Amino acid sequence: MKIKVLIVDDSALIRSVLSEIIGSQPDMEVVGVAPDPIVARELIKQTNPDVLTLDVEMPRMDGLDFLEKLMRLRPMPVVMVSSLTEQGSDITLRALELGAVDFVNKPKMSIHSGMLEYTDLITDKIRAAAQAKIRPRHLPVVGVVPTTEHTLPPIRNALTSSEKLIMIGASTGGTEAIKEFLMRMPSDCPGILITQHMPEGFTRSFAKRLDGLCKIAVCEAEGGERILPGHAYIAPGHSHLSLTRSGANYVTQLDQGPPVNRHRPSVDVLFHSAAVHAGKNAVGVILTGMGKDGAQGMLAMKNAGAYNLAQDEASCVVFGMPREAIAIGATHDVAPLMDLPNKVLTQISMGGRSLRV
Repeated sequence: MKIKVLIVDDSALIRSVLSEIIGSQPDMEVVGVAPDPIVARELIKQTNPDVLTLDVEMPRMDGLDFLEKLMRLRPMPVVMVSSLTEQGSDITLRALELGAVDFVNKPKMSIHSGMLEYTDLITDKIRAAAQAKIRPRHLPVVGVVPTTEHTLPPIRNALTSSEKLIMIGASTGGTEAIKEFLMRMPSDCPGILITQHMPEGFTRSFAKRLDGLCKIAVCEAEGGERILPGHAYIAPGHSHLSLTRSGANYVTQLDQGPPVNRHRPSVDVLFHSAAVHAGKNAVGVILTGMGKDGAQGMLAMKNAGAYNLAQDEASCVVFGMPREAIAIGATHDVAPLMDLPNKVLTQISMGGRSLRV
């Protein structure tokens, strides 16, 4: 069965180019194109698409308003395709909060040739969206900050917090999963390093948004920072994030080496560095995402003495990366997203004091 895609964009050129890209794929078909959400609403009823591509800035109804109504009344996989997703990264993050599975930027120059160069990126995201589990959800109210009332209790062990590290990898659906995980972390939790597949220009806004929601400090990694308890460092969209050592301290390291598993930043790069420099002092967490990035790195972590957990299928948007890690025996435990923070902190507390190497 082919993936049925409905394209919603006010630009005739974008509709044409996306139709060309999607129509060229043997496993996809365009079942309709719409210049605005009003037309799209009728086409959804007529064509019952598997995936919707949606622009943000459109006449008659704003894309985010349409997305909010859609996810409340007729939840379905949505990939945002818009120039605003780069200039207004907050808009993109809001779209992901509302339930969009993923996003892709329109090219800045030469739209037709630029979009054709994006063929693999766009079609990969559509395939991932087609596999995504979309559930009716209670949508957050704009302007209302989620509470941290469910934050876990402090560890109250300075040695444990300073010696242990938490490594997190995620892709499709990961922005919301990471947010839920970090909002449960107490202010004295071990330092956290995160690789989320996200392009340059968005990771800083993502980190800033999380920093305002969590009890811990969250920032985009700059490289060379000493990793501190109660802090999370997110890989920037342009570089791999690694763990290294400087004397007795753990330190972040960035590099712009070639993509690994077609990604930069890559989860495997982060996890492999944790295996080398942290060993049994690390806890690995692999969250929702398409593909296999992170599986081999997590296996290296396990072999080095780390304790690893994977998000379970039921709570994943896309059960790809966790499945691959589980399949090769890289994990010790599998749990729903809501249980992972407590399991991580329990394991860290039970681990007691680990001597530095």
